[in-house]
Amino acid sequence: MKLVSYKTEDREHLGIFINGHIYNLNSCDKLIPDNMNEFLWGGDELMDRAKKVNEAIKSGKLQAKEELFYELMAPVPHPTSCRDGYAFRQHVAAARRNRKVDMIAEFDQYPIFYFTNHNAIQGPGEIECMPDHFQKLDFELEVAVVLNKKGRNIKAADADSFIAGYMIMNDMSARTLQMEEMLLNLGPAKGKDFSTVIGPWLVTPDELEQYKTSPKEGHTGVTYNLEMKCVVNGKQVSSGNMADMDWTFAEIIERCAYGCDVLPGDVIGSGTVGTGCFLELNGTGLLNDPNYQVQWLQPNDLVEMEITGLGMLGNIIKKSNDDFSLLAIKK
Repeated sequence: MKLVSYKTEDREHLGIFINGHIYNLNSCDKLIPDNMNEFLWGGDELMDRAKKVNEAIKSGKLQAKEELFYELMAPVPHPTSCRDGYAFRQHVAAARRNRKVDMIAEFDQYPIFYFTNHNAIQGPGEIECMPDHFQKLDFELEVAVVLNKKGRNIKAADADSFIAGYMIMNDMSARTLQMEEMLLNLGPAKGKDFSTVIGPWLVTPDELEQYKTSPKEGHTGVTYNLEMKCVVNGKQVSSGNMADMDWTFAEIIERCAYGCDVLPGDVIGSGTVGTGCFLELNGTGLLNDPNYQVQWLQPNDLVEMEITGLGMLGNIIKKSNDDFSLLAIKK
């Protein structure tokens, strides 16, 4: 099942996406809330009701009215929190190699994550950026999950049952701001908090069953053989696979939930897949060729991320009319 959030006349709704059409869930079953947040708090009970509607429409048993005029939003437009992990060893190793430092042993000992701005979640469409963001503006190709159960001290062996579904994630990054503030060993913050993109829909785990594969040796949890790619202005720049995650989402959730509650509506990203950002690509290019032409996102660029089974997430980068700059007022 593919769940979507969308707007009609500035009102937010919850729907299902079937064969290119969107159907409102609440109009098909009045016990299903008309927004994603309340739906996720309903756990498996509401998920099962939505799946019954989905199957009834697909089989023709239910003649539902499709939405004709709508604006697609982030599937989870108002997360209770947003964490981002660091699960792909290939990306971490390449980034460290490009900085001429050794791979850090702690990567293989435990998964880590940081909190980003859950109020800066965006979906398909335009992304407006400030002048400082365009100082080395970057994309990051990732997978994300959202939870639909509350839990604490969850073990990795049980954690996959907390996942409501999977989405594409683009962890937008303003690298100049990020690198400056992280010199003070705190962050990332302003380099990340302006936009995190998820979408185009939330795909439930049952739809990915055919892609299921084993986690890496010594790891616990479900993973999937899903091809990942990013295309900028029609040119493919990144290629990877979700199966390359060294740390599983189950293991990341285990760490997230240690000594604190995780909640329905919490979004958790995988971290960047290998080759999944310009920072890594530029570093590798310069390492091999001093004359390599580095690239960063520019105004009006079209960024399209596609992951097997999860769809395609497209965004156009726009420049704000506001010329205010934090970098300009730096002491």
